[in-house]
Amino acid sequence: MLSDIDFNRLSDAYNRALEAEKAGDREDAAALYRTCLEIDPEDRCGASVRLAAMDLGDAPDKAPDAYVATLFDQHAEVFDEILTGQLGYAVPMKLAEILAADPEARFARMLDLGCGTGLSGMTLGALCEHATGVDISEKMVDQADERAVYDALFVNEAVHFLEEWEKARDQDAGGDYAPFDLVVATDVLPYMGALEPLFAGVAANTNAGGCFAFSSETMADDAFAGRPWKVTPNQRFAHSSVYLKEMLEEHGFSRVTAFEPITVRSEQGEPIPGWLVVAWKD
Repeated sequence: MLSDIDFNRLSDAYNRALEAEKAGDREDAAALYRTCLEIDPEDRCGASVRLAAMDLGDAPDKAPDAYVATLFDQHAEVFDEILTGQLGYAVPMKLAEILAADPEARFARMLDLGCGTGLSGMTLGALCEHATGVDISEKMVDQADERAVYDALFVNEAVHFLEEWEKARDQDAGGDYAPFDLVVATDVLPYMGALEPLFAGVAANTNAGGCFAFSSETMADDAFAGRPWKVTPNQRFAHSSVYLKEMLEEHGFSRVTAFEPITVRSEQGEPIPGWLVVAWKD
């Protein structure tokens, strides 16, 4: 826990960094973001991501857990209004349309990674007999709990949850930690750069013939400059289609029934391009 003095210093440095960045003073902003990291190595402000977005720092493999948890805790009560109203987010609804049209897409057990307030649980619940939701933000899980669309809810980071679930299954003979038939990750990948841990965890916790459905933001091919992923100017992570397809193939999700270009959301009135993917485990 940060002391009050540390928090005041962090808040002051971060606000000055934002002002400098908006004014175009990139070097001053970068110095202040680095000060934020010195004050708070857990990076609740996401300073490392902002430095990467400015091309003035190395990109972290994912957004810091403390930053993501803080961000969503702060917005939990108004999250749906912001996401679906102001930002035009409709990925769970689009995914539900794709799966509902497939007669084979009926599932005993669903895992919703980054479940948020439960939008995917609401839209996909009719296709599943049992639904488990996971989110790093305790306040988001509280909101999801009020909707009563999940049979089980956990506060955890997605990859860590998958690792713990696999370990628990290895030690449990009663089947309480059984694999899933559908794993959903809508608006999760934009907070991760390197996807190997996520895909490995999903593969380890998905039954043969099971489905992995997810969304990802993307950019023009030349913007990646040969890299598989990059931090965007909006401080989120974008992934190339080539990288996503490599991850699917390497982790046993070779039957791909949807790889659709979509508008993930809008940002300052501009559409953010992305992918909506549905793939099945060998």
